Amino acid sequence: MTHFPTEQFADILENNKVFAQSFDDQHLTGFAAKGLAIITCMDSRISPLATVGMEPGDVKILRNAGARVTDDVLRTLVLATFLLGVKRVLVMPHTECKMASATEPEIHEEIMRDYGVDTRSVEIRTVRDTLDALRTDVTRIRTYPLLAPNVTVGGALYDVHTGTLTPIDI
Repeated sequence: MTHFPTEQFADILENNKVFAQSFDDQHLTGFAAKGLAIITCMDSRISPLATVGMEPGDVKILRNAGARVTDDVLRTLVLATFLLGVKRVLVMPHTECKMASATEPEIHEEIMRDYGVDTRSVEIRTVRDTLDALRTDVTRIRTYPLLAPNVTVGGALYDVHTGTLTPIDI
C-alpha cells in the first residue's frame, strides 16, 4: 500500500480545511437542476459555472483536453440524459487552446523531445480548426442514438480574454 503524498498536497488539504469550515451542504442531489451539461476544456482559465451564471448543483460539467466529444463523453451523456436530468448540452471549446496549437505528430514529438516519453499510443485529438471540430462534436451528440429523446445540443466558443460565449451555427 502506498501512503497518500501528504507533503505534495499540503496546500490542497489546508485549503480544504478552510473551505469545510464554512461549507453549506445545501442538500443538493446529483440531478442537474438547470437540466444542462457543459462539455469544455480542462484549461484552468475556464470557470464553466461562472461563465453561464449558474451555481453548484445546476449543471453537469465534463472536461477534457480540447473539449472533445469522446466515447467517454458520450457514455457520460447517456447517464446524464436518462438519470440525472440533463435536457440541454452545450459544447464549449475556447480560444487559444493548446490542442489547436499543433498537429498530433508535433505534440507527440514535443513530449518525446522534452521528456523522453513516447506517447504515440495515445490519441491526443488535436484540432486544426476549432469551429470545424465544434461542429463535428455537436453533430456527433445530435446523431448519437443512445441519448434520451428530446435533448437539445448547441455549440459556443468561449473567449479566454473577454469571457464571452459566441454561439456557433451548426
